[in-house]
Amino acid sequence: MPALSPTMTQGNVGQWQKQVGDRIEPGDVLVEIETDKAQMDFEYQEEGYLAKILAPTGTKDLGIDQPVAIIVENEADVAAFADYSPGAKTEAAPAQETVAKEETKEAAAPAKAAPSQAVESGDRIFASPLAKMLAKEKNIDLAQVKGTGPRGRIVKADIEGFVAPVAEKAAPAPAAKAAKPAPKAAPAAPSVSAGFTDIPLTNMRKVIATRLTEAKSTIPHYYLTQNITMDNVNKLRKSLNSAANGSYKLSVNDFVIKAAASALRDVPDVNSSWQGEFVRQHHHADIAVAASTPAGLITPIVRTCDAKGLKAISSE
Repeated sequence: MPALSPTMTQGNVGQWQKQVGDRIEPGDVLVEIETDKAQMDFEYQEEGYLAKILAPTGTKDLGIDQPVAIIVENEADVAAFADYSPGAKTEAAPAQETVAKEETKEAAAPAKAAPSQAVESGDRIFASPLAKMLAKEKNIDLAQVKGTGPRGRIVKADIEGFVAPVAEKAAPAPAAKAAKPAPKAAPAAPSVSAGFTDIPLTNMRKVIATRLTEAKSTIPHYYLTQNITMDNVNKLRKSLNSAANGSYKLSVNDFVIKAAASALRDVPDVNSSWQGEFVRQHHHADIAVAASTPAGLITPIVRTCDAKGLKAISSE
């Protein structure tokens, strides 16, 4: 299991894009992995042949560095692993086993789509993670979308330009001539159903729940309320945006982040954290900004806000 984000400790196995016996080229998408941040493509960076899938589609909570597959250098060695079982004692294999591993990727950076096996085979439909997310937001059935990416892969432009087919309305059937109106049926008794619905959690939502619980239980909270007139700030923001000529656009949130960082710099006792045996006083102010996404809440961190200007804060 590759570590596809800095905070990832385990992952779920999605759809395998390669089957046993398939040749793998550097950059090929091997399998989809659901991390604590998003669902990402696992791109293999070496040549070889897929000899055995150890973690089938649907495997949940697989720890980092746990084997997900066996890759061999020679196609003739694939058959040697047909009956291989993890943990079982086997004779020395004729070829060296290579467990699929991947370099760590930054979750916050946009994932660049790599060439992949994007053809539709059977019931499998290949699409980029961004295209899948957009299709989910727009309630678009990927089976109705024709991919224009490499080898038929569905990309963002295909979703944005998709027009749902209009179903033809069926002609109403001729009404049968009724002799007498049928007697009204007695109202059916209301059905009794379960009083709850269990919704499966994604890894991302599990991490969100864990982090929020930890923050609330381990970090002292106190709340201050003050009414602030923002007229002058809005005038300044409008003036700066006009002078920028489109190179950047400041938001009210940028001013709030900068003001909070300046306050932490001016009152260093507040810019401190409990370390068990001592209190650590931080020299800079790192501000976490909560952002809501369709997949859940994320909190990207803007570091050293006290030393940055509004433009730098806005760009991050």
